[in-house]
Amino acid sequence: MSRVSRLLNQTVNVWRYTRTSDGMGGWVAAWVQVGTARARLSQRSARERTAADQTTSRLTHVVYLLPDADVRRGDELRQAGRTFTVLATFEPSEPGTYLRADCEVVQTAA
Repeated sequence: MSRVSRLLNQTVNVWRYTRTSDGMGGWVAAWVQVGTARARLSQRSARERTAADQTTSRLTHVVYLLPDADVRRGDELRQAGRTFTVLATFEPSEPGTYLRADCEVVQTAA
């Protein structure tokens, strides 16, 4: 078990935009839930805010996951009332420790 697993205090649903054949030569594209993952959601740090502001990045949250979590750029991490778009994923310098996903929270219309 990962050393950070005890710090992952929330669960997120992982959604992926998927295309499937419609059987008539075309495609049907839709968001499909591909699993759930234990996570820790953190707002970006002061240093990350400064770097993001200088590059006009959309980074709003950093999400830490288990190292084997099936989360990719473009996925959505969803919780009740909140959706996070995954901008990028990173492994730390010591592989197998955790997976970091830089995310942007998506505001939904009420």
